[in-house]
Amino acid sequence: MTDAPFDAMGMEEIPVNLSRRGFMLSSAGVAAGAFVLGIGVPLGRARAEGTKLRGTNVPAFLEIRPDSTVRLQSPFVEGGQGTFTAMAQIVGEELDADPATFLVENAPPGDEYVVMDNGMRITGGSMSIRNGYSAMRRLGALARQMLLQAGSLHLGVPVGELTTQPGQVVHTASGRLIAYGELAHEAMNLPVPAPESVTLRKPGQFRWIGASVPRVDVHDKSTGKVVYTIDVSVEGMLHAAVQHAPRLGMDIQSVRNEDQVRLMKGVHSTHHLPGAFAVVAERWWHAKRAAEAAQIDWKEAGTDTGMRVMPADFSTEAFRKELADIRGPGQEAETRGNVRTALQNVHTVVEATYFSQYVNHAQLEPPSALARFNPDGTLDIWVPNQAPDMFRADMARRTGLSVEKISVHSQMLGGFFGRHFLYDTASPYPQAIMLAKATGRPVKLIWSREEEFLRDTLRPMAAVQFRGGLDKNGIPVVLEAVSVTEGPTEGLNNKRGDKLDESALEGLTGKAYDIPNRRIAQHYVKSPVMLGYWRSVGNSMNDFLYETFLDELADRGGQDPYGLRLYLLRDNRRLTTLLKAVGELSGGWKRGPFTAEDGSRRARGVAMASPFGSHAAAIAEVSIENGRVRVHDVWEAIDPGQVVNPAIVEAQVNGAVALGLSQVLLEETVYEDGEPRARNYDGYPILTLDHMARVHVKIVESGEKMGGVGEPPLPAIPPAVANAVSTLTGRRIRSMPLSRHDFSS
Repeated sequence: MTDAPFDAMGMEEIPVNLSRRGFMLSSAGVAAGAFVLGIGVPLGRARAEGTKLRGTNVPAFLEIRPDSTVRLQSPFVEGGQGTFTAMAQIVGEELDADPATFLVENAPPGDEYVVMDNGMRITGGSMSIRNGYSAMRRLGALARQMLLQAGSLHLGVPVGELTTQPGQVVHTASGRLIAYGELAHEAMNLPVPAPESVTLRKPGQFRWIGASVPRVDVHDKSTGKVVYTIDVSVEGMLHAAVQHAPRLGMDIQSVRNEDQVRLMKGVHSTHHLPGAFAVVAERWWHAKRAAEAAQIDWKEAGTDTGMRVMPADFSTEAFRKELADIRGPGQEAETRGNVRTALQNVHTVVEATYFSQYVNHAQLEPPSALARFNPDGTLDIWVPNQAPDMFRADMARRTGLSVEKISVHSQMLGGFFGRHFLYDTASPYPQAIMLAKATGRPVKLIWSREEEFLRDTLRPMAAVQFRGGLDKNGIPVVLEAVSVTEGPTEGLNNKRGDKLDESALEGLTGKAYDIPNRRIAQHYVKSPVMLGYWRSVGNSMNDFLYETFLDELADRGGQDPYGLRLYLLRDNRRLTTLLKAVGELSGGWKRGPFTAEDGSRRARGVAMASPFGSHAAAIAEVSIENGRVRVHDVWEAIDPGQVVNPAIVEAQVNGAVALGLSQVLLEETVYEDGEPRARNYDGYPILTLDHMARVHVKIVESGEKMGGVGEPPLPAIPPAVANAVSTLTGRRIRSMPLSRHDFSS
């Protein structure tokens, strides 16, 4: 069969004033007799209301089970970054419960799970721990106080005579102990104390915050028990696969062999979707084979499509030249001093154009979604996502259902790196909804790797025109950067905003180096490619551009790049400490070139970055093997202000280094004739284990305001590598990836 048009599910703007699902205890899956903390919500008809404090007015659920294990519904999604473990540590610290006793799950959508003071609920921007820290600590403290009150009633003693030890309420005078699980029933009907009535622990009292607590999800991941969206199965489920149009904006004109496709083994039905042909079957492999067998004639998009249309003649190489040819002052984002006047009085002027490339997310988990319409008119959907409320609002818009009738099940993510935000054409859930509606049965849609590479959103491409001015001592006193690009936020909105897109320029703006005259600006040029957020966003490309140009200035001025950075940061104690820390970690700064013990010729490069409230400094050591760059060691010092779990921080640095190396050495998305050249990893190589560098990590806990961890370690890696290569080869590197270059000679 071929489905009818889905006019009711067309594209419209997401409403700003979203209706949210009300809190219903029955929907939370809470066991009878368990202690449920719904702060500010009347469960026992005695909850205090009226406070506007995040994490108290809106409930973050804690369920303490009879065996004293703790079920925590996390406001933030786990995707390998360690959020579940950190949440267990933060809540457990104030609750006085061992994080090892926690079962942590992704919370469903709803205002009750918004704990960040900015009113957002997304997992991204390295915000989860730093922006949820206070609310989740308060949550644990309030829960502990309720347990003490229940213990007071149970033991018949004043609350003031009670304390806790992990998992137990303790009456020290009599030596009596009572497990949290035994108090659950009594605690459930007590009023939540006023938030100001609880006192949080001092850092010197911390038992778990600041400790390298084992991850709470590692056992289930290691034993294959974790259920990702691709693993979910429901009764009566069908499977689906798609063949997308080769270029975004095209649509089906005809399917020459559709009758034969319907007769293929296991096929249930075929469907014409916007820009795609879908096959539904009893097994996914049957659906995939049939979808790939379809012989489709595609037609060009109409002028009123409303979406970004990929031109048939688009190529990344031509677009790169187009960006480089655009000149002019651009729109200012940051200024200090007077660049124009200062350039007229400097000893040396240095000009250069640097480039960043498009890159895919290329996460290992293929996109998937499972949709089920229920007899009562509700919709259940399982989908990997970083923003459950935004996804649910979009589903309501597409289906015409109220948000109260939509249940979004946010599974653990198999990596995300910005891949699972609300990208209109890059997620399979709209198609899964359409297919479930058309077939009357639950449908799980999985995009093959080839379809994922065809529809992934990309990190932007940019050409940045730099001008620098050096005084007679070779010190930079002027730096101007004009980026010709479109930012990911501008790309998602499909238009230029009233203000500059910060995500287009971060990493060029906000630099701490004491250069008295500087100017950062942007020329907005709309990209034909659908853009999205990529790990560390604008910093991932702009810190490469800035930090490599800074090394170029150092070379032209006869300055050592490490020493120059120390000089430019001479009044910044925090960053000076960090830069010295990475130098010490590497055994002392030595630029090279030098001969290593194995006889190879090597050099080192240095770079810094300050994204998402944290600061990082990196040194990389490289050699050339058979004309290609080999990175042997990376030393990285990171200062996130305060640390919840040092082991997770170190793991995140290692992961960020791997992705940073993959980006600078190998990754690039190339378009020819409007289509991506790579449709799988054979055409889009990523870093392999045999080329991974040794990573050495130093955590510098300055005690300043807590910053992020997942993204900040990445941006300094590409420029550190490129700067080392420039030192070793004598060739200035102004673009990524380095696989574009042959360093044989």
